[in-house]
Order: sequence, then C-alpha cells, then structure tokens
Amino acid sequence: MNIVVDYGVGNLGAIINMLEHLGHDAVASRDPRSIVSAARLILPGVGAFDQAMARLRELDLVAPLTEAVVARGAPVLGICLGMQLLGRSSDEGQRSERGLGWIPADVVKLSPHEGVKVPHMGWSEVSPTRASALFPGGNEVPRYYFSHSYCLEPDDDRDIAARCDYGGTFAAAVARGSVFGVQFHPEKSHRHGMALLQRFMELT
Repeated sequence: MNIVVDYGVGNLGAIINMLEHLGHDAVASRDPRSIVSAARLILPGVGAFDQAMARLRELDLVAPLTEAVVARGAPVLGICLGMQLLGRSSDEGQRSERGLGWIPADVVKLSPHEGVKVPHMGWSEVSPTRASALFPGGNEVPRYYFSHSYCLEPDDDRDIAARCDYGGTFAAAVARGSVFGVQFHPEKSHRHGMALLQRFMELT
C-alpha cells in the first residue's frame, strides 16, 4: 500500500486526489503497522519544523518510518516541510527538535538578495543538477509551485537533485538512495507536478 503519512500537518487530500487521478491507490494513515509495511511513503508538511517533528514523536511514528525507509529501503518522498524533516535540525525554532536525519543536512532560512521577498511564494523554474528518479532529463525546464521561508542545505552537493534560483540558489530537491525530497508542492504544480509524482510512484 502507498501511504501518505497523516500526522496532522499537510494537505493530504490534494496529494491523494492527484495520485488517484494518476491511477495509484494511496491512503492517509498514522498506523505504525501500515507505515512499516508501506510500498511507498509520502511525508507532507506545512508549518514549522519543531511542531512537525514533535507531532511525529507524539504519535510514535519516527521508529516505524525509520524501519520502513532505512531498514527496508521503502521509497519516501518528503514534500515542502516534509523535505526539511529529512535533515538533522532547523534554524527555525532554535534547533530544539532533531529531524529524521536520513540526509546529512540542516534547514536554514532563505537569504535572497535585496528586493526578493521571503517567504518565497509562487511559480519558479527548477534546474536538475543530475539525472535522478525524479528528474530523468530532457530539454524542458520544469516549473513548480513554492511556498516556504526555509530550505534544506545538504552537507554534500551530491545529495542535491535540483536547484532553484530565487535571488540566490537553494536545494529544490534532494535524492539519497530511496530518500527523496522536494521543497515545492507537486500536488499544486499541474502537469510538472503530476509527472514527478508519477515517476516517484513507479519506484520499487
């Protein structure tokens, strides 16, 4: 079963609707047994890093998520705040909560050049940095919908799958083994978002 992790943070309905439109079965769940055995996991997120991690811990979901992703290798896609949770910690909230730590990275506040507003909201082009499961290549430059003030900054540039230039570049997507994250919202990004979710759902 494909699981969209339901921990009270994120737009689950829109993600599930898009997956169903693409012909994939998916359910929202916070059941540890379902998460451990999931074929694929999507970790959505809207809001603050510390509150989101605290919520995952309150629901006792960190251990089953780690077992599914790290021990078993189930593909996982973190979306927006969900991507940031893949790292170790965040400047948002004074680093009082530890992240999942599946990617060696920390979350930092966007610091664009003068005249560019934070939060970054709206459509922006994304430039893949290498071929990956999420970005197989091609001449067309994809555009996605963003809404964020913080971004994940990996220790190793090889974990960055795509960048976005918003008064300075930041990691728009990461990929490390079966762990993937996108800072944008594919469920709000029309055909480009649909294509990315389709590629993720084809992973085994």
